[in-house]
Amino acid sequence: MTAIRVLVVDDEPLIADAHRAYTERIEGFEVVAVAHSARDAMAALRAGPVDLVLLDLNLPDKHGLEIARALRAAGSGTDVLAVTSARDIAMVRAAVALGVTHYLLKPFTFAAFRDKLDGYARYRSQLRDTGEVAAQHEIDRVLATLRGVPQDSLPKGLDARTLDLVLAALRAVTGPAGLSAAEVAGSIGASRVTARRYLEHLADAGRVVRSSRYGGPGRPEVEYRPA
Repeated sequence: MTAIRVLVVDDEPLIADAHRAYTERIEGFEVVAVAHSARDAMAALRAGPVDLVLLDLNLPDKHGLEIARALRAAGSGTDVLAVTSARDIAMVRAAVALGVTHYLLKPFTFAAFRDKLDGYARYRSQLRDTGEVAAQHEIDRVLATLRGVPQDSLPKGLDARTLDLVLAALRAVTGPAGLSAAEVAGSIGASRVTARRYLEHLADAGRVVRSSRYGGPGRPEVEYRPA
């Protein structure tokens, strides 16, 4: 398997060397260049293919996100992992908007660094195939891998295909209203109890939102809508 080609960008040579050493300790990764400024980083990106940039944001000649912005403007497939001490939420939001894959705060341990790169390697591996995905849960699995959230293991008795049907039923509803467990059950051809198990699992995972539906006789009914 071809190694993932990494560009390390940090204005402090000792830290850049540490990140290079960390990267080279992880199987499947290869550091192809180290840069200490935005200008040197852009030169390295022009010099040869790079799959992942480990990007410090506080560079002496230009903000690191300018590199991410240039990559996106050029339609580059190079991914960016921000490695920075910047904790400003606005900065995080800007990084996400520019397609930054991960955001790793300094200082960090080698274990935390390895977890980020291992997750990125799994993400790239899942995207290696061509063609179309078969179902929603396959897309969810890829994105969950990138976020570091395990999606492959469902509670006993639940299966991915039915989960996709439940999500599809909820997403088919237009407007702010959601669906009750009984309505989802009728839509997918399952029992109300089965539908409620899937809905509660999705709610606990933060993928759907519960709310109360008022207006009918008796107790309010619980409805669910996509988060």
